[in-house]
Amino acid sequence: MIESNKRIERLPNTKCMVIAGTHSGVGKTTISLGLMAAFQKKGLRVQGFKVGPDFIDPGHHTRLLGMPSRNLDGWMLSERYNRATFSQAMDGKDLGIVEGVMGLYDGYDGRSEAGSTAQMAKWLGAPVVLVVDASSMARSIGALAHGFTTFDRNLHLAAVIANRVGSPTHARFLAEAMDSVPEVAFLGGIPRTEDVAIPERYLGLVTSDEQPYSADLFDTMALLVEEHLDLDTLLSISTTGVRNETLDLPKPLHSRVRLGVARDEAFCFYYQDNLDLLSHFGAELCFFSPIRDQDLPDDVAGLYLGGGYPELYARQLGANESMKSAILASARRGMPIYAECGGFMYLTRSIEVEAQTYGMVGLYPVGTRMLSKRKALGYREVLLKEHSLLGPKGLRARGHEYHYSELIDDPGEIPDLFQVSDRMGVDTMPDGFMLHNVLAGYIHLHFGSNPETAANLVDSCKKYRDEK
Repeated sequence: MIESNKRIERLPNTKCMVIAGTHSGVGKTTISLGLMAAFQKKGLRVQGFKVGPDFIDPGHHTRLLGMPSRNLDGWMLSERYNRATFSQAMDGKDLGIVEGVMGLYDGYDGRSEAGSTAQMAKWLGAPVVLVVDASSMARSIGALAHGFTTFDRNLHLAAVIANRVGSPTHARFLAEAMDSVPEVAFLGGIPRTEDVAIPERYLGLVTSDEQPYSADLFDTMALLVEEHLDLDTLLSISTTGVRNETLDLPKPLHSRVRLGVARDEAFCFYYQDNLDLLSHFGAELCFFSPIRDQDLPDDVAGLYLGGGYPELYARQLGANESMKSAILASARRGMPIYAECGGFMYLTRSIEVEAQTYGMVGLYPVGTRMLSKRKALGYREVLLKEHSLLGPKGLRARGHEYHYSELIDDPGEIPDLFQVSDRMGVDTMPDGFMLHNVLAGYIHLHFGSNPETAANLVDSCKKYRDEK
């Protein structure tokens, strides 16, 4: 075990581990954050990653590590893009910690590994550390570890961590059971504790933008894993097969253009790659708060309104008449605006929450209302039916949809530019509503699925600026 006062200045080789679970809810996020905090505390330069389309877990990684965490995804993004993203993010880093999604082998269906944590671990050539909720088992952990190991011999399942251990005696039983699976290292057991619980709500954990967790909490997480896990062994089995892989992206041909990006507690769902691709193609990102700021940043030639929780801040958003008026006036002047999910809700006439209605920007003549049950969840592929600020007719991109709200009214004559299909190729509800030079809908696109989307959005902003 690494002692609390022992620092490691540099590792001789870049290392990586994938933190997976037997199923959702076993404590992957807490243990991943604890490991990040512990290894950073020892002087290592740690890079965080998250498998899947989730926005919230990468936000907590980012808050802890002080650098952007990256999404890796086997459906939205190609193997080459994932490996290049990993390689570029790991430049100058010592250790990559990849938090998995759902259970280790859970993906698109019951037949293949597509979209799973296991698939990503293979793409990265990285060992898997399996987190097991041991609260109601003892010797069975050996059988479980044996099954997960033999299910796919092409996967390197290197170690097991037991979570929610009830007592030292319970921990001893678990360790004895793991002796029957000698090819898998048993790193120890984390006791049941409420001291490191992260609050949740209907879209997942509470975001780091809303509730920035204190250094004390991260220190508690670090001490927990230092005290109960064999970190020396964990570090010794960590490796990766990815080295110096890059993407060949075209360089921007024009001068930089200012792009306003809504960023506060209400609007915090952005893939870091989206922001980086926009910047690569010539956007100077200017962050602003629709909750607190009275006007848009100076000289912006376009807006990007991401998702988040506008319904939780509907009163504050509705009361900021100055910002709403500035956005509405900009839209009517033809400024390019791209909005996703919560950003789309903000551009509608109103948001209805628990029988209360709050006025929003009012660009789209429809209202939205929150529901008690989930309205939509799943991967989406978008085909542009007509030219838009994201590109020409026929352009394809991939993303994800997850929301508890719906439109109250029929969009009527407002054209829907997205032909949308799910991961099985089945067409879904209309999306991508174009009004003036504004494109908005419920789908969160990952620009990495087709970087032309980012280039085209920036070019639309440059065209608007030059014409204005």
